[in-house]
Amino acid sequence: MPYINSWIHLVWSTKNRLPFLKDEMLRKLIFHMKNYGKIKGIHIDHIDGHIDHIHILISMKANQSIAEIVQKIKGESSYWINKNDLTEIKFGWQSEYYAASLSSANIQGMREYIKNQQKHHKDKSYDEEIEELQKEINFNCTGFKPSADFN
Repeated sequence: MPYINSWIHLVWSTKNRLPFLKDEMLRKLIFHMKNYGKIKGIHIDHIDGHIDHIHILISMKANQSIAEIVQKIKGESSYWINKNDLTEIKFGWQSEYYAASLSSANIQGMREYIKNQQKHHKDKSYDEEIEELQKEINFNCTGFKPSADFN
């Protein structure tokens, strides 16, 4: 079996950037996503978010793809939220997402960044955050508009 050391930082927002992920809802969602990840063999190292988006740090296995992992987590979590009537209107995620690989040297810094989302967003919007992340790693995702809903 091959040994893969592939760390990925994922970010996506709620559909239409609706502020569904407040306090207890966010905590329930994080708990559920971690458990789902364990069941599906997705190593979720760190996860947190803010009212309208989520950050996840994953370590991928050789037989996994980013698209497959994102589809599973987004699809199952929106199904779970709607099945359990956790929102007053139908919940959904934006169809687009942000994914960037990280070197092992940057893992601890990313863990701290993800863990401090509430504090971080007192000063910065989601759009500003994505732009900053893109600049930090020299990642050009032309056409990706964090605020846009692609559904």
